[in-house]
Amino acid sequence: MTTVVVQSGSCGYTVTITAERGEKGTIAVNLETDCEMVKKMQEDVGKLDRLVPLTGIVTNPVYRSAGRHLKHAACPVPAGILKAVEVEAGLNVSKDARITFVVPS
Repeated sequence: MTTVVVQSGSCGYTVTITAERGEKGTIAVNLETDCEMVKKMQEDVGKLDRLVPLTGIVTNPVYRSAGRHLKHAACPVPAGILKAVEVEAGLNVSKDARITFVVPS
């Protein structure tokens, strides 16, 4: 099982994403959060094909779900879901990703 924690930033929500290999090349995804918008994505992304991280953004089921349920296009949760799936599927290694703001001095 792969677990990813996304701290979304100014909204204050944290999302714990778990991904676990299933049958026939599927990955079961679970989203734990207090964010109502992300909770609505659960039905769409609860079971994904292991190759979803290699799917283009426009046709990607995770980003399509985000487009239906999330108000903020900059939300990092969809990327976190895809990172969890790709690691669980053996398509990448578990390495932290980061967005850092640089404040001018």
